[in-house]
Amino acid sequence: MEEILNKLNFLQITYKLIKHEPVYTIDEIDSLKKEIFDNACICKTLFLQDQKAKRHILYVLSGEKKANFLELAKQIKSSRLSFSSEEKLEKYLRVQKGSVTPLAIIFDKQSKIEVAIDKEILLKEKIAVHPGINTYTVLISPKDLIKFINDNKNKIQYI
Repeated sequence: MEEILNKLNFLQITYKLIKHEPVYTIDEIDSLKKEIFDNACICKTLFLQDQKAKRHILYVLSGEKKANFLELAKQIKSSRLSFSSEEKLEKYLRVQKGSVTPLAIIFDKQSKIEVAIDKEILLKEKIAVHPGINTYTVLISPKDLIKFINDNKNKIQYI
């Protein structure tokens, strides 16, 4: 978490850090939404891979939306998509299941992971994502999330 927060500060990105009970799913964090997240769009981030595990994709979308892997694969011109393993999640992004975040892209030193962002979240004033640990949430603007990812030089596709 410290590396992620340091990078946000280095890039002069304005954010709000919120401490809370551990949450592992969108349903759990959604119950806290009204209380502490100022009605920010709670995002879920899925770590996916193509059929041959040659491509890895971080898919960022609203927590209220159901992910359609077939449609996503078509839009990013990929073979069938599925969840990547917990081992790869730890290896590439240094996070565990339940703490996946687009901010962990900074640990992808070779910028090989692709990022797919649902266009709907770009319309939100603030979005909520983990900073690499599920006992905190960062509120950030979508524009600043894009800035953060672009600084790491990862390919972004808007879905």
